[in-house]
Amino acid sequence: MDDVGTLEGETTERTDMASTYIRWFEEIGIDDVPLVGGKNASLGEMYRHLSGAGVLVPHGFAVTAQAYRDMLERAGAWERLHAVLDGIDKSDLDDFARRARQAREIVYGAGIPDDIRQEILDAYHRLRDEYGPDLSVAVRSSATAEDLPTASFAGQQETYLNIQGDDLVIDACRRCFASLFTDRSISYRIDNGFDHFSVALSIGIMKMVRSDLASSGVMFSLDTETGFRDVVFITGSYGLGENVVQGAVDPDEFYVHKPTYDKGYRAVLRRMLGSKKIKMIFARGRHGETTRNVPTPRADRERYCLSDDEVLTLAGYAIAVERHYSERNGRPTPMDMEWAKDGVDGKLYMVQARPETVASQRSGTILEEYRLTGHGEVLVTGRAVGTKIAAGNVHFIADVHHLPEFQPGEVLVADTTTPDWEPIMKTAAAVVTNRGGRTCHAAIVSRELGIPAVVGTGNGTEILADVGDVTVSCAEGDEGKVYRGKVPFEVRTIDLAGMQRPETDVMINLGNPDIAFATAMIPNDGVGLARMEFIINEHIKAHPMALLHPEKVTSTHVREELERLTRHDADPAAFFVRELSEGIGTIAAAFYPKPVVVRMSDFKSNEYAGLLGGRWFEPEEDNPMLGFRGAARYTHPAYAEGFGLECAAMARVRTVMGLDNVRLMIPFCRRLDEADRVIAAMADHGLERGKDGLEIYVMCEIPNNVILIDEFAKRFDGFSIGSNDLTQLTLGVDRDSEIVAFDFDERDLGVLEMIRLAVEGARRNGRHSGICGQAPSDYPEVAEYLVELGIDSISLNPDSVLSTTRHILEVEERTGR
Repeated sequence: MDDVGTLEGETTERTDMASTYIRWFEEIGIDDVPLVGGKNASLGEMYRHLSGAGVLVPHGFAVTAQAYRDMLERAGAWERLHAVLDGIDKSDLDDFARRARQAREIVYGAGIPDDIRQEILDAYHRLRDEYGPDLSVAVRSSATAEDLPTASFAGQQETYLNIQGDDLVIDACRRCFASLFTDRSISYRIDNGFDHFSVALSIGIMKMVRSDLASSGVMFSLDTETGFRDVVFITGSYGLGENVVQGAVDPDEFYVHKPTYDKGYRAVLRRMLGSKKIKMIFARGRHGETTRNVPTPRADRERYCLSDDEVLTLAGYAIAVERHYSERNGRPTPMDMEWAKDGVDGKLYMVQARPETVASQRSGTILEEYRLTGHGEVLVTGRAVGTKIAAGNVHFIADVHHLPEFQPGEVLVADTTTPDWEPIMKTAAAVVTNRGGRTCHAAIVSRELGIPAVVGTGNGTEILADVGDVTVSCAEGDEGKVYRGKVPFEVRTIDLAGMQRPETDVMINLGNPDIAFATAMIPNDGVGLARMEFIINEHIKAHPMALLHPEKVTSTHVREELERLTRHDADPAAFFVRELSEGIGTIAAAFYPKPVVVRMSDFKSNEYAGLLGGRWFEPEEDNPMLGFRGAARYTHPAYAEGFGLECAAMARVRTVMGLDNVRLMIPFCRRLDEADRVIAAMADHGLERGKDGLEIYVMCEIPNNVILIDEFAKRFDGFSIGSNDLTQLTLGVDRDSEIVAFDFDERDLGVLEMIRLAVEGARRNGRHSGICGQAPSDYPEVAEYLVELGIDSISLNPDSVLSTTRHILEVEERTGR
């Protein structure tokens, strides 16, 4: 993509339209907010500076705020507006609504003077000449204080869509001017300390993007929940964008990784299918086109509203916009943007951009961790907004008429929310809605307020209406949960400012992609163990061999479920590869460019049998822990094809997604010839050790790995000590047996000696040594022992990283490492 900060990408300004009240988009920029308002200034900035860099922005013009002022001045309306608005009181709802209505009537009744009217129509005719006689336009309000860093007026004034014809364009302009005094606009100005007469209104008139015939949505150049800045987050649904913004629909979600995109890789990092039950389309109304919601056809609901190529095009737009604003401001400037696809010309357009003002403003040195310490019954689930937990009594609000009944500290439960709900949302402990995605109104306001919200539950109002106390948890990944009663939880606040990094690499054990972005905020040196099993179990759900050979599954119900799982992909194999690569890719992207060590699947046969269709492909074993697991499976005829899918997914992560920070690790490799077979099979599947920097590690968890470490070192680039299995096999203890479990102890002298031999053997052979077992997380003395041995890395569970890091620093200072 071209450097969007240079003049080479700029368009030429018009010189043929001398006008008092009209400014074309190429004539205005972000410095012109006082003249044309925030929305128009942003559109002009993008059109003027980014059109040459391939970002499509609909052409149009602004009717300046001076037109609004002169219109009211000539009509003698200012004194009447003061009489209506001076002393207006929000607490008197009936009087407030009456005064607001009177203010709108005054502005609309002022009419548009002939000279202003003619300039508007002249510009509209020129725009029609550019796009053709069938042109319809969007007539959008743009307040002069809109989209400021400290306050956003977005959504407070009206917009009129798909307008055609002189009379309807002028009428839409009059209605836009009047909408500066909607109830919500007046309320917003009171809450934010703006004088009603210091804010003026400009109007943007632009080519109508016919997203009613296609799709639209919102995107951010960071992750809205965690503030993670290396991704573009895109949401979308069919029809006009109002449903996505207001939360009337559960949209599709997509992520694209910015650093690898900038290196030329083109892949969607992650995606989630939304229900998209309704879509907003046009219907003929008294003042031109109005809108209505209709059911989305089932076939459309069950597919994504954007192709991968379209997602990547939008990501390119977002990166260009963010880069431009960052260069212009002289600092990183994450952006909040709106996009629309035109169902007529098939093109994607940017229709709004403003600086993101919530996630990007969080302190980078204060880490707040919420964690449930108890258990409870999950009543409903939805999309998690934020990473906090809160509890309170449920209060179901059916409509705006019941808003005054809401009490501070309650959990607001509603079908959806609009700007009219914001006063009570400010007092809520948490918010739960039936509809909406993570960029809907309820999500945006909850994020701004710093309260947890679970949106898109589908049936939250029905289930929760009379349950009393609930706990709303957004601290467990992308899925938000509402528990019955008050479930105990804890909050840890940690100041990371000035925290040193130890010489020993402190890495993280992680399997859940849903928490990867948040976990990456913890000071770390990468991921020492990325478990593939979580993704297979939670996201894929099916046995890989059942996906490849459904004909061997004798249950009709299971075959139907396999078909349902894979319906969005070209074939079942493509489903497995995409899901696994996107899961691992999300973890790798979160920590990029730090190393992420991915362990190939390490299910035992009884665990594999528990996957959908698994029982038709797995043996029954008396002791699965010592049975058909790890490396033994990978080249065995019973699973070799499944291992091929795992390899294809990992090859996609590295070569298609560009996440070359991924290293691979083989678990439970018993013998040298087994290692040779697995390494050869991986090379056959496109994962050749050493090619494109690929490193392959082995789990050091069997005594034979330690005894023959010099030979294993010839085959692998590193060793990761699995202290759990190494302890079991050194002591001959099954830790899952209640009778002998007391003998399982990673601190046993024999186990510690095996670890010492492994670390020294790795060093002797110039190989990386690390540990990813539970012991360093549970026992500070084991972590201390490892540091004294000079181990290269210690990988820990996320909740013990900070405390163990501090301990490691103390040990290193004492030992002089």
